[in-house]
Amino acid sequence: MCGIAGSIGPDTTREVVERMNRMMHHRGPDDRGIFSEPGAAIGMTRLAIIDTSARGHQPMQSRCGRYWIVYNGECYNFKWLRTKLQREGDTFSSDSDTEVVLSAYVRYGPSCLEHFNGMYAFAVWDTVDKSLFAARDRFGIKPFYYCSTGSEFIFASEVKALLSSGRIEWSVDQEAVAQYFTFGHILQPRTIMESVSALMP
Repeated sequence: MCGIAGSIGPDTTREVVERMNRMMHHRGPDDRGIFSEPGAAIGMTRLAIIDTSARGHQPMQSRCGRYWIVYNGECYNFKWLRTKLQREGDTFSSDSDTEVVLSAYVRYGPSCLEHFNGMYAFAVWDTVDKSLFAARDRFGIKPFYYCSTGSEFIFASEVKALLSSGRIEWSVDQEAVAQYFTFGHILQPRTIMESVSALMP
C-alpha cells in the first residue's frame, strides 16, 4: 500500500513529515524514510513488494543526484520500460519499479506519464530548481491529498496524515457533506475538509 508525504515552503521542517509518516505507519510497516533540505521535506512509509531489499528504500535519489522521489503504487510495465531506458543509456542498481519511474522522469520530464501503465501516486523533488512534480494514475486508484497554507504546500496519501502535520485546521466543507448525502461519496477534487483537495487523476 505505502504512504507518501511532503512539505514544501520556507517554514518546512523534517518533523512535520515525520509526524505524517508516523500517522501512516499502517500503510507501510516495512520501511520508512525522509529526505529534507531547507525549504523541502518528503517522506514515505513502505510496504515492500517489488524488490524487498534495502535497495528499494525511499525516498530514492536519482543517479545524477538532482532528484528525489517518493512513490506509492505499481508500474505494471516497469520491466519493459527499464529495458527501454537501458537501451538509451540508463543504468540501474535495484529491481524496483520506483527506480524505473524516477529514471523515466529524469529522461522524459512530465511526459514520463505517457510511458506508465499502472496505479500510482508520486512526487519528485528537484534540488536544483527547487520544484515539486506530483502525479496520480489515470483512474485515481492511488490517493494523493494536498493543502496550501499560503506559505507551505503539504501533501500526503491520507487526509488524517495532513491533519497530523499540525499545519492545518479541521474545517468541514459543507458542499462536500451535501455531495456525500446526495451521491454516497464526495466528488473530487473536494474532500470532507475545506482546505484539502484531492489531486485529480
